[in-house]
Amino acid sequence: MELLSLEQIKEIAHQYGYWAVFAGIAIENTGIPIPGETITIVGGFLAGSGELNYWLVLITAIAGAVTGDNFGYWLGRIGGWEFLLKLVRFFRLPEEEVKAAKERFQENAAKAVFFGRFITILRIFAGPLAGIVEMPYWQFLLCNFSGAALWGTTVVSLSYFLGRIIPLPKLVALFAQFGIIALLLAIAWLVLPVWWKYYKAKRVG
Repeated sequence: MELLSLEQIKEIAHQYGYWAVFAGIAIENTGIPIPGETITIVGGFLAGSGELNYWLVLITAIAGAVTGDNFGYWLGRIGGWEFLLKLVRFFRLPEEEVKAAKERFQENAAKAVFFGRFITILRIFAGPLAGIVEMPYWQFLLCNFSGAALWGTTVVSLSYFLGRIIPLPKLVALFAQFGIIALLLAIAWLVLPVWWKYYKAKRVG
């Protein structure tokens, strides 16, 4: 179930304009699951219809994404790992598996931060996870800003131009479908090499 309907999001964007775009994606990138990308799509759509300015929507979207990811990073860096271990112990999950997952994410942290905004779920948790694995802050800043600029330009521009020929609900649905496909591809990219290694070891054994 969606936290907010598309009509409610559109009303928020109408009422608060650029602040809605900035706050929506900033809160989502901090690690709180609200429809920040949808708010950004609505912002780009409204710019295409002349209700908002394209460049201001783009700047606020990028600024919100960078700010939110920074908050998420420091939340993860300061206490995220200890909190995660408490959850693991509470649910009696294998701690060694979680530590192994942490090491795998460490190896791919730069890619996750840069591309994460295009991927459903990862967009919310990439910043906090980068902090948890103690990704070097200078590297995080570089990947965070460049990824935010690419994501913001793509989402706002597509919403701006496609919104003139595609109804808003269909536009939002297309972005959602892309995010899910990207998530499935990311999972396959991570899981298939592990499965293949296990399969080969089993055959040799």
